[in-house]
Amino acid sequence: MFDTEDVGVFLGLDVGKSAHHGHGLTPAGKKVFDKQLPNSEPKLRAVLDKLAAKFGTVLVIVDQPALIGALPLTVARDAGCQVAYLPGLAMRRIADLYPGEATTDAKDAAVIADAARTMPHTLRSLEPTDEITAELTVLVGFDQDLAAEATRTSNRIRGLLTQFHPSLERVLGPRLEHQAVTWLLERFGSPAALRKAGRRRLVELIRPKAARMAARLIDDVFEALDEQTVVPGTGTLEIVVPSPAASLAAIHTQRRALEAQINTLLEAHPLSPVLTSMPGVGVRTAAVLLVTVGDGTGFPTAAHLASYAGLAPTTKQSGTSIHGEHAPRGGNRQLKWAMFLSAFADPASRTYYDRQRARGKTHTQALLRLARQRISVLFAMLRDGTFYEPRTPKDVELAA
Repeated sequence: MFDTEDVGVFLGLDVGKSAHHGHGLTPAGKKVFDKQLPNSEPKLRAVLDKLAAKFGTVLVIVDQPALIGALPLTVARDAGCQVAYLPGLAMRRIADLYPGEATTDAKDAAVIADAARTMPHTLRSLEPTDEITAELTVLVGFDQDLAAEATRTSNRIRGLLTQFHPSLERVLGPRLEHQAVTWLLERFGSPAALRKAGRRRLVELIRPKAARMAARLIDDVFEALDEQTVVPGTGTLEIVVPSPAASLAAIHTQRRALEAQINTLLEAHPLSPVLTSMPGVGVRTAAVLLVTVGDGTGFPTAAHLASYAGLAPTTKQSGTSIHGEHAPRGGNRQLKWAMFLSAFADPASRTYYDRQRARGKTHTQALLRLARQRISVLFAMLRDGTFYEPRTPKDVELAA
C-alpha cells in the first residue's frame, strides 16, 4: 500500500495538453485548492511551493504519468513533492461511485485527490527513472508504433496479393520481414513483372540481399507463378503494390536503426546483463522490461508483479453457483506480451508447458501458468541481482 501517513495535502491532477486541473485536499477532506494550472514549469512550481509551505508534504497524483503528465511529475519531484499514479481504469471505476453523470476536468481531479486520500491502496508508486530508462521509454514507444505500422502495411500487401494471386501470397506473404522480399515487390510488384524479369536475373538481383535464400526464393516464386496462369487486375498490382512495399522496407530500416540505439542504451544499464541472461529476452524485450518494471523495487512480491502484468488468476465467486479462478483481462499489456513472446525460449519452459497440457489445461491456461512462473523468476533475478540459472528436469517437475 502506498504510504500517505506524512502527506499534508493530496493534489489530484487531471492532466491536459495546455493546462491541468488541480484539486487539493487535506487528510481530513478539506478542499484547499481547485483551479486550472497552465502546463508550464514556473506556474506549477509556484503552486507546489505554496502548498508545501502551508501544509508540508504534497502528494501529486495523476492518471496519466507519461506524455502530457510528464512535466508536472518532473516538476513535482524537483520541488520535493511525492508523486503517485492512479491507473485510468481504477479512476473511472471510482468515479462511478460519485453522484452525477457529468465528466469534467474539475470532477476528475477531485476524484483523483479523494481516491488518494481515502483509498491509498489504489495508487501506484512512480519512482524517478534514470536518464537511460527515460530515453528507453521514448525509443520503445516509437519502436512499438513502427511495429504496429509494419503490421498494418504487411497486412495490406498480403491482402492485395491474396485478392489477385493467392499462390504468390503463400510464398511472399510470410517472408515480408525480409528486405529481399520487400525490395523485390517494390520493383516487380505484379506476377507479370516478375515473370518478365526472368528467373536468372531475379536471382542475381536479390543475391546481395539474400545470399543463402536467393535461388530458393525465386524458385518458389516461379513455382507459384506457374500454379496460376490467369491473374485478374495485374495492372493494378503493378501500380499499387510497390508503394506499400517501399513503405514497409523503410519501416524495417527504421526499426533496425532503432534497435541499435536501444541496444547501446541497454548495454549501459546495470540491469542489462541480468535481464538478457534469461532465455528469450533479447534487446527489445529487455528494454520493455526495464521500462515497465524497472529494478522491481516497486513491487513487494512476485505476486504483485504478476498482478500488475495481468498474469495472476482472478477469483470470481457468488454463493455456490459461481466459483473459480479465471484468466485476467487487464494488466500491463506490454509486460504480459513480453512474457508470452519469450515463453518457449528454453527446454525447461517447454517441459513445464507440456506438463500443464498433459494435466488437461488448455493452451491459454498453460501459457498463462508458464508466463506466471517466468515472471516469478524475473522478480527473483531483479530482487537479488542474479543471473538466470537453468533448471533441471527435477526442478521443473517440482514447479509444475
